[in-house]
Parts: sequence; structure tokens; C-alpha cells
Amino acid sequence: MNTTISRSGKTPTRRWPRRALITLVIPVLAIVGWQAQSRLKNDGPVGNYLFTTVQRADIEDVVTATGTLQPREYVDVGAQVSGQLQKIHVKVGSQVQEGDLLAEIDSTVYLSRVDASRAQLRNQRAQLKEREAQLDLAQIQFRRQTALMAEDATAEESLQTAEAALKSAKASLESLRAQIEQTESSLRGDEANLQYARVLSPMAGTVVSISARQGQTLNTNQQAPIILRIADLSVMTVRTQVSEADVGRLRPGMQTYFTTLGGQNKRWYGTLDQIEPTPTTTNNVVLYNALFDVPNPNERLMTDMTAQVFFVIAEAKDALQIPMGAMQQNRASRTGNRGNERSADARPSQRPSGSSSDDAPRTRQATVKVLEANGKVAERAIEIGVTNRIAAQVVSGLTEGDKVVSGFTNSEAQQGNGGGNVPRRMMGGPRL
Repeated sequence: MNTTISRSGKTPTRRWPRRALITLVIPVLAIVGWQAQSRLKNDGPVGNYLFTTVQRADIEDVVTATGTLQPREYVDVGAQVSGQLQKIHVKVGSQVQEGDLLAEIDSTVYLSRVDASRAQLRNQRAQLKEREAQLDLAQIQFRRQTALMAEDATAEESLQTAEAALKSAKASLESLRAQIEQTESSLRGDEANLQYARVLSPMAGTVVSISARQGQTLNTNQQAPIILRIADLSVMTVRTQVSEADVGRLRPGMQTYFTTLGGQNKRWYGTLDQIEPTPTTTNNVVLYNALFDVPNPNERLMTDMTAQVFFVIAEAKDALQIPMGAMQQNRASRTGNRGNERSADARPSQRPSGSSSDDAPRTRQATVKVLEANGKVAERAIEIGVTNRIAAQVVSGLTEGDKVVSGFTNSEAQQGNGGGNVPRRMMGGPRL
């Protein structure tokens, strides 16, 4: 085999195999790149998505607020007479009935007044008997003088004197009777003050607080001092402060529930009774008081407890739902007569009690990306009903067990997709 020797005396390198390899690799890379680009244009690989399964659950649209608990019926028991508080017969938590003795105030002064009034009354009643006897005598003398005058056996002056004595006896008797009535009235007042020295329960309930102390001197001349408070804890009132931005969504008769701190997420249910029209302003925030009652048979709810209150605007029981971040809403529409177009698995949101026809449930159109049976991801239009910050009720367009795209495995998948038709909010979670 002859080998050509270069002028430098070295054997030349064979270049044609490397050039052939490059010529073959470039088309292959071009084909691979084109296929990858085509897959990305067709919604990318399934592995780049995070999926959520369509499931059934209860969903609620609520207005939240903070409130405090107060007994619906309570009374502050005060002192009606002045004096030293000698004895308190109850303690906080005691169960009392109407008429039970709660406390005693020193009654020495009031007892002396009662005794004096009774003695004066006895004296006046004795005088009454004397005046009645004088009246009887005056009547007899007047009748005698009248009979003598008819026979012209007495002077006219004597008749006039007897008549005047009779009138005077009657007036004196009436005056004394008036004095007796006045004394009896004073006696009733003194006896009432004597009874007020014994503080009795005006209602049945529980002693929730005691503000006075045994041995304390109570002065009722300027104000009525409070001794204790009695409340009926069988029914509690929740007083909730709702911001002006949310109060327009509330209406009397709607369902409400609340939880308490340490209540282990136990729900207490009630119905909104009233919204007070006069607001309170705190730190330039306008708040309206919304009140409702809740039964408390076991008295687990206590006075001044903090309540996290939820006013149920709309709800759907055992409804299909998806995360809010898995869709983008298009437009709103009334359900109207479109209920027949819903899927068999769809269950409409329940209309809250007390709502009018203007509050009929609304549905909205939205778009989601669904994993099809062939393993590809495709867009699908759905109809949603009740929504909250986390999830949305699916009225039609999906069935239980469908898998919808809820996000991406990483940010590179979103960049590779070029945005596509996937909602931007998937990467950032739900937005309202």
C-alpha cells in the first residue's frame, strides 16, 4: 500500500469519518428538538403537572367575624337601702331560685322606723275611736235640739250650737282618718325598706359575679350599688361585630355557627336574629353588631367567651369540588332553567334560609385542564356554583374521580409551556 508522504515527512490524518459523523448527528438533533418543541406546544409532558382529584365534600361561602358571649337574660342585683352589708349567702357559680336570700344589710335603723310607725298608728287608731264617740254624741245632741225646736221648747241658738258641734265632730274624724292613712303609707314604706335589707333573688339562674364585699357600707343616696349578677345560662347571646364591607351580605334568619377557643372545633349553631342599625367606630373602622342566640343546655358556654363566628351565605352538601387555584373564571350567569343541563352527579348549592328570589344561587363559567383517558391534558369548560377562598363547587363539566391540573412540578415546566392555556394562578394558589 502506497502512502503519500508530505513535504514535512509526516503522515496526514484521515478527516472524513468525523465529518460524516457530524453530518449524521445534526439532523438527528434537529428531529429530537422539533419533537420536544411539539410536545411542549401540546401542553407539555404530563409529569410537569400536579393533579388534584375531583371529590365530594361540603362547601360553604361564609362571612367571618369575632364576637363575645353574653347571657340572653341576666340582672344586676343592687342594694335598695343604705347600710352595712352584713352577710352574703351565695358565691360565684351558685344556683339560685326566684325569692332565694342572697345577702343581708344591717336593718337596725329600718326596724326602729317600722316600730315607731306602728306605735304612731296604734295611737291614731285609739284617737279615732274617741272621735267616733264624740261624733255620736254630737249627733244625739243635734237630734234632741231639733225635736225641742219643733215643739218650740228650746232656743234657736242652742240648735245652731248643736249643729255646729256635729259638723266639727265629722271634720275632726275625717282629719284623723287621713292622718291614719298617711301613717299607714309611711309604715308600708318602712316595712318595704326593712324587707329590702334582705336581698332576694329576682329570677332563677346562676350567680356569675359578686362585686360587693361582706362588711362593705352601701350608700344608695347617690346611686344603686351593685352587689352581684344573676344570669340564665341556658341560652346565650352572641354579639358579633361585622365590618361595613360584609354587613350587606347578612340578613336576619340566615344560618350561623361559631367556635370557641379550646372548644376542639365544636360548632355551635344558631340563626341570625338582628343587625343593629347604629354602628360603632373603632380606629376608623365602622362595625355593626349582629346578634343571635344559641342554646346552652350543658352550660359549657360561659360569659365573655370569644367566638369565631361564621355567617353562612351559601352552602352545598356532598358536592363535587375542586381547588380555586385549578381554574380561571370566565363569566357569571344565573342558573335559571339550566338545571336540566347539569350532570347527574352535580348537586346545586342550597339556598340559605330567609333568602329572597333575588338571592337565587348563581353559577359561573370557568376553564380547567383535565387529564383525559388517553393520558393527555386538555382544557375543559365547567360550571361552578358555591365558592370560597379554598374550593369551588362543580355544577357540571366534571365527574367524581376526574383529575384536574392544580399546579406545576417546578417553574421550568411553566416556562417550557410558554404560559399555554394554564391559568397563571395555578402557581400562586387561590386568589379572590
